[in-house]
Amino acid sequence: MSGLSKPFPSDSPDPRRQLRQELRRRRRALTPNQQRNAARALCRRLRQLPEIRRARRVALYLPNDGEIDPSPLIAWLKDRSVRIYLPVLKPLSSNSLWFVHYHRGTPMVRNRFGIPEPDTQHGAHRARRLPTWALDLILLPLVGFDDQGQRMGMGGGFYDRSLAFTRRPGPRPRLLGLAHECQRVEQLPVAPWDVPLDAIVSDARIIRP
Repeated sequence: MSGLSKPFPSDSPDPRRQLRQELRRRRRALTPNQQRNAARALCRRLRQLPEIRRARRVALYLPNDGEIDPSPLIAWLKDRSVRIYLPVLKPLSSNSLWFVHYHRGTPMVRNRFGIPEPDTQHGAHRARRLPTWALDLILLPLVGFDDQGQRMGMGGGFYDRSLAFTRRPGPRPRLLGLAHECQRVEQLPVAPWDVPLDAIVSDARIIRP
């Protein structure tokens, strides 16, 4: 399709960084109307997935920096009695996440990136954290993806550190990466620490590695 990026040549300096900058620019260039239409199309696809229909504890994110928006899914999930969790930057740690129960009355604060997250500084809300392995499903934002199901994140390693345990045997959530279709490339340069996904969903397609 038009806008599909080709892979950078292997001798290009820091190809992941260059590609990440280009894909972030591309999603930020979407108009508000294009963002709304993409969010609706994304959520229509998500509602059909067996992973979503089976899940009772789902983590998603609030969009930032042009990310595709999964929040229209929240009302549908609540109608199905699903508990919803949001990522919170784990304090006093190296770029990792907690997942905290979220509802309409949850007190929110802005983290160091300016992204709203549940306030965990008070005891009553600290108890709302759930061990990551106990989630049924995590919807995480992507900067880029390819047709082989490879992904690219923001580069901070927050999800990779927090989900590294999913490579080992034991209970774990299903992982779905979300992105705009304009973030699709022919082939991504892959890093060894990238945690593999169960599926990638855009406003135009579903990819299962």
